Amino acid sequence: MIKTITYRLIFIGLFVISVQSFAQITTPRPSPQATLQQRIANTDISIKYSRPSVNRGNTDRTGQVWGGLVPWGLANNAFGNMQPMPWRAGANENTVITFSTPVLVEGKSIDAGSYGVHMIPEESGKVVVIFSSNTSSWGSFWYDQSEDVLRVEVEIVDAPFTNVLTYDFIEFGRNKGTLALSWDNKQIPIELAVTDEVILAGIRDELRGVQGFGWQGPFSAANYCLSNNLNHDEAIKWADMAIAANKNGQTLGLKAALLFQKGDNEQAVEVANEAKSIATMNELNSLGYQLMGAKQFDKAEEFFKLNIKKNPKVANCYDSMGECYVAMGENAKAIKMFKKSLSLNPNQFVKANSVANLKRLGVEDVE
Repeated sequence: MIKTITYRLIFIGLFVISVQSFAQITTPRPSPQATLQQRIANTDISIKYSRPSVNRGNTDRTGQVWGGLVPWGLANNAFGNMQPMPWRAGANENTVITFSTPVLVEGKSIDAGSYGVHMIPEESGKVVVIFSSNTSSWGSFWYDQSEDVLRVEVEIVDAPFTNVLTYDFIEFGRNKGTLALSWDNKQIPIELAVTDEVILAGIRDELRGVQGFGWQGPFSAANYCLSNNLNHDEAIKWADMAIAANKNGQTLGLKAALLFQKGDNEQAVEVANEAKSIATMNELNSLGYQLMGAKQFDKAEEFFKLNIKKNPKVANCYDSMGECYVAMGENAKAIKMFKKSLSLNPNQFVKANSVANLKRLGVEDVE
């Protein structure tokens, strides 16, 4: 009898071990996991988190989250390392944010990589956002300040009610975005940015690949620098690469624009003159405005006149010539050009510009 009982106990023990050796099935969580992905400039950002709700079933916790469910300051910890802990900035496992390149968080540098996110909200409205090297813990129960990589301070703000905790990007700029945690009636915004050095490093790396073999890659790289008024010397080299692969009014015009922006007007005029004979109507028009921007008005007039000669029935050529004359203080000539533009049945945008300029010049009887 004793032997039988012993065998049964052994069988039960083996059964338990056998069951535990298999992965458990996935069942729905009250706070489901989510992943937010966003590209800023040339940087991929993702944040993996779990989403608790304010209202769960028949429990309404509206207005009870901040300072209640999420305590102000550090919370007591009766588990893990037993040390006071920040909020896990979500639910369940660590909230984890990943950057594919170095970024600036509220103006402070952090390397590419993955980080556990924790927060310390204060009743004053301040929130300390912590980026930890540890990403594998459950919540903040084992949080260790020695693993902090970066801390920044932001302001918690009032916001429309959000039932399910949500991370989202709420604002964007050329090289930055604002990541916001929204829950209940509050929002915690965090500004993330990518430096021009990181963007340019990415461009250089791409130009070592297939993008560097045609003209479009170097052209777009140089054009990015022109659009943002930076890195002129290298951008001019990229423009030269584009010209070598495809010499036309567009590529030459880009180099001229970079030289004008850099302040090298003499060389810029030389490049513009080279482009003049092969430029299309739009390219020639653009070159004229570049010359105007560099206050090379006589040269700009020359380019606009050439465009009119080549395209005598195009209203926009006269409209541009009129703007050049306005800049030169030649108002009578400008009025003549704008009237000529209107006589050629221009599109709505050119027409609106010619009419507006005529009215500014004191000509009221125009349509």
